[in-house]
Amino acid sequence: MADVAVELVLRSTRVITPGGTRAASVAVAGGKITAVLAHDAEVPAGARLEDFGDDVLLPGLVDTHVHVNDPGRTEWEGFWTATRAAAAGGITTILDMPLNSLPPTTTVDHLRVKQEVARTKAHVDVGFWGGALPDNVKDLRPLHDAGVYGFKCFLSPSGVEEFPQLDQERLATSLAEITGFGGLLIVHAEDPHHLESAPQNPGPKYADFLASRPKDAENTAIQNLIDQARRLNARVHVLHLSSSDALPLIAAAKAEGVRITVESCPHFLTLTAEEVPDGATEFKCCPPIREAANQDLLWDALADGTIDCVVSDHSPSTADLKTGDFATAWGGISSLQLGLPAIWTEARRRGRTLEDVVRWMSAAPAALAGLGAKGAIEAGRDADFAVLAPDETFTVDPAELHHRNQVTAYAGKTLYGVVKSTWLRGTRIADHGTPTEPTGRLLERQN
Repeated sequence: MADVAVELVLRSTRVITPGGTRAASVAVAGGKITAVLAHDAEVPAGARLEDFGDDVLLPGLVDTHVHVNDPGRTEWEGFWTATRAAAAGGITTILDMPLNSLPPTTTVDHLRVKQEVARTKAHVDVGFWGGALPDNVKDLRPLHDAGVYGFKCFLSPSGVEEFPQLDQERLATSLAEITGFGGLLIVHAEDPHHLESAPQNPGPKYADFLASRPKDAENTAIQNLIDQARRLNARVHVLHLSSSDALPLIAAAKAEGVRITVESCPHFLTLTAEEVPDGATEFKCCPPIREAANQDLLWDALADGTIDCVVSDHSPSTADLKTGDFATAWGGISSLQLGLPAIWTEARRRGRTLEDVVRWMSAAPAALAGLGAKGAIEAGRDADFAVLAPDETFTVDPAELHHRNQVTAYAGKTLYGVVKSTWLRGTRIADHGTPTEPTGRLLERQN
């Protein structure tokens, strides 16, 4: 560690690296990791030492599914509040979804508007997805060239009129265009015909809402997507998988060589339909939280690699939109700050390790988006870290969350895993839940 350029050394008895967990000292210079060395390696003259004892040093999490809603619906969320929540929760990079903001990220001009709004407010690094709409095929290549990480589409109504869905014909057209320039399509996969034919019984009963979003809607949409991806040799990603019945389809497609990846979310992996009280629409999301037996199969799929990553799908709204009627309430779960402890709490109960959690919530999302500088503690990567006390617990108090609206399905839950600090390119950006001034950068796809 004689390199005179080293400015900072972070030390822990438990550092999670691609090669496993070890006692180590991590050297940082110029915002990059320069070396991962022995725990007792000598600290260079002039370098600062941060010794975290037995707290775990893990790579900063990468959340590729965040609805920031800024500009246009900033009363729902915003770059200042969303990225503060991310920093407090151990997340160092987010990718912003193209809808729920006004304008949506469906043209280069709209992307520039969003970037300008985010530029001075980002506490973590921020990249952007583009949107694929029925009428913007001509805008896809320019957005790709402008640095978006891929394109999101809906196969069923999105919930906002300015972001219409793609039917199967337009899905094929958009996917062919995106595949032509080597891009990625990420898909909200629910089939509208199954949704339309499902029983619609408005009101406060969660069982009625669950019946209105059947597994068949996901299964059919995913099978159709697999068929399109196979035909075009396209690269596709299934967003927020909820239905365990789709897992055999996905596993078979992967085994066949179809270029498909899949994510699930903390709410599907830690909350169950059985525990949702009637009228508690803070639990509403689409697709929905399903039964405990379904959840067990999602965890099995994480373990065997059928599901690649876990990301938040943080989709907040103002409290007044969470009406007591599941049919009319806004569908979205706020969890950006809580994803790491929520997943770790359930993972440890199921005998999984923090190394697993890092793979699902940092390495795999970084790989999905092609964020080569993120997702691992190894030389050459950005010096992005979270420091976690994995055996400490806390009880979720919505008033202590940095989200703009303190509405959460996790209120009152006791979770394992206290984030002690978060670091972005070697700078501490949150300390015991309190973010510092914003130092995040706007990211653009590099390949």
